[in-house]
Amino acid sequence: MIRSMTAFDRREAAGPWGRLTWEVRAVNHRYLELHPRLPETLRTLEPAVREHAGARLTRGKVECALRYTPSTDTAGRIEIDWRRAGEVLDACRRLSRRMGSLAAAAPVTDILRHPGVLRESEPDLTPVHEAAMASFREAIDQLVAHREREGARIADHIRTRAAEAARHVEAIAARRVEVNAGVRQRLEARLADLRTPADPGRLEQELVYVAQRLDVDEELDRLQSHLSEVLRSLDSREPVGRRLDFLMQELNREANTIGSKAADAETTKHSVELKVLIEQMREQIQNVE
Repeated sequence: MIRSMTAFDRREAAGPWGRLTWEVRAVNHRYLELHPRLPETLRTLEPAVREHAGARLTRGKVECALRYTPSTDTAGRIEIDWRRAGEVLDACRRLSRRMGSLAAAAPVTDILRHPGVLRESEPDLTPVHEAAMASFREAIDQLVAHREREGARIADHIRTRAAEAARHVEAIAARRVEVNAGVRQRLEARLADLRTPADPGRLEQELVYVAQRLDVDEELDRLQSHLSEVLRSLDSREPVGRRLDFLMQELNREANTIGSKAADAETTKHSVELKVLIEQMREQIQNVE
């Protein structure tokens, strides 16, 4: 089953520690390109985010944005560094003794504003980290599921177009005898217009030369082989986007060759329709992982 590279999922998680919101967005890209966007307090999760996303995805540009709103319960507690506060208070007393009546008592708020007296304790973010990664894994699971559903629709589209392409290949092959007969009739008609008897041996040599120049049997065989490989690849559990893209290039090459060798309008028509179908498949395959 093939996967699309385009998907989106949004996950929320809440607890005593606050609220987490993940938004994971993926678009098509030649390689896997991860862009985690995490709040500064949860920046240490980035390696785990990259590792998990890289294990589940192989191609696409993936943005992983996390928003975190902490609750008041998880905010760091305000603590007093009593040693530092005592040092500031002793300094105020010494200054008061030296200045005598000129000294004024230092307000408590001034002491608290002194650098290092007040400090905020670091909150325990372990529960937040665990909840964030659990929510992220769910988001990636849903992203992959969405990619698979979209991939199934793309596979149906490709199968339909491949079946139509195979019918055009069969139609071109079926016309080979009629095309060769038409070439012989045109050549004989031109010789008749010259009113000069033609050497039968020379005529047959020219017909063989023209038949070889217009021969597309090898191109038709390769087209059928490539179309069969496309259908086989659609059932693979491995990422096949690059392989399918290569097959589209080969199919287009063979279709162009047949178009250049076409000796009648009907074959040209089938060749053009074949190239249209290949281009329609190629556009869809650009979004296949």
